[in-house]
Amino acid sequence: MTLIKNISRVVFLLIATTLATITSAEDLLGGLNSLGKPTPGGTSFQPPATDLARDIQWLDNMLLIFVIATSVFVVILLGIVAVKFNRHSNPSPARFTHHSALEVTWTVVPVLILIVIGSFSLPILFNQLEIPDSEVTIKATGNQWYWSYEYPEHKFSFDAFMLEREELAEYGYKPDEYLLATDYPVVVPVGTNVRMQIAGADVIHAWKIPAFGVHMDAVPGRLNETWFNADKEGVFFGQCSELCGKNHSYMPIVVKVVSKELYEIWLDSAITEFAGEPRKIDLALNK
Repeated sequence: MTLIKNISRVVFLLIATTLATITSAEDLLGGLNSLGKPTPGGTSFQPPATDLARDIQWLDNMLLIFVIATSVFVVILLGIVAVKFNRHSNPSPARFTHHSALEVTWTVVPVLILIVIGSFSLPILFNQLEIPDSEVTIKATGNQWYWSYEYPEHKFSFDAFMLEREELAEYGYKPDEYLLATDYPVVVPVGTNVRMQIAGADVIHAWKIPAFGVHMDAVPGRLNETWFNADKEGVFFGQCSELCGKNHSYMPIVVKVVSKELYEIWLDSAITEFAGEPRKIDLALNK
């Protein structure tokens, strides 16, 4: 059984290498649906494609309950005060200045609310910050005004520039994806932990993909890290989310999530196209 698996892997890698020599990396990624992008008139979150994004959206909805309840309580309280304690209804107001029970209540209740919120928000925050074991590592560097990407395990890198309107069709994008599409996307396999290393080459930028629930500053001289695990195949768009100069709005981000099999083929093609380090084929057979 092990012999068959090793032979199959060798054949697969040989096919991938052959495909890589006859086609560019970008040509392998057609036919993906655009899942993570803004919609006209949209006011809510993009559909989540990671557990991180789902947790963030759930937390936002939960906090909205506290916001609505507090707002309704304050409006009702103001209404009661305006009706019951105006000059005509209460011509002789009381002159006391302290009410111990009320003072304790308005101190303790907000503290309890914060404890409840913290018990839900802190685990979500820690989940974002604790980087799990990752199968893919990508370094993103923000420049004025484009992104550079490096796959350090395979020693290749490329720059991603925003496409002009007349270039969209050539690269397989739709007209409404103008200002969102780039000439080269980040490519990752579905269902895989991806470690993102974020840095800035000149000023502070921010690498953000809303559908992934990922937002990390790119700071010069510092290497920040975040991660995601996309569970849907498709094209996801993001943008620099830190004011970084006159072309801040023209450095979009594109991530294409593909099957693990297609990712292996794309990886060999990208290594060839961007002069990376060829992957070694392990010919040793376990006994």
